[in-house]
This record gives sequence, C-alpha cells and structure tokens, in this order.
Amino acid sequence: MNSEPDGYQTYLLRLWRARYKGQWQWRASIESPHTGERQWFADLDQLLTYLNEQCDRQVPGMPEVPGT
Repeated sequence: MNSEPDGYQTYLLRLWRARYKGQWQWRASIESPHTGERQWFADLDQLLTYLNEQCDRQVPGMPEVPGT
C-alpha cells in the first residue's frame, strides 16, 4: 500500500535504448521507492499513458476543479 497522498507520487525513473527489429527504441521502467514495485514499458508512449492515468485519478475527498 502506498503511504503517499494521492496528490503526490514518487518514482525512480530509468531510461535506456534497445535495438528492436533493427531500430533503436527507448525503454523505461519506474520503481516506487516506498514499495519497491517496478513497472516496465516498451516505449515512452506507454510510460506517459501510465503516468497520465496515475495523475488523472481523483483525490478522494477533494472537489473537482471546474474546467479540468
């Protein structure tokens, strides 16, 4: 269980390049320093999608901000 409030996330980000089908592509992983849980991503789009989903979660008990 993550002890951080929903409005704050901490990750250790690792980026590297790997050759796939003759092309160099970026790979990524993020790790929670609190839980040690690690997630891997085949490309930066997957990483950004994951981070956007984490940021879009509504903080419990906080009102939604109009226009967001």
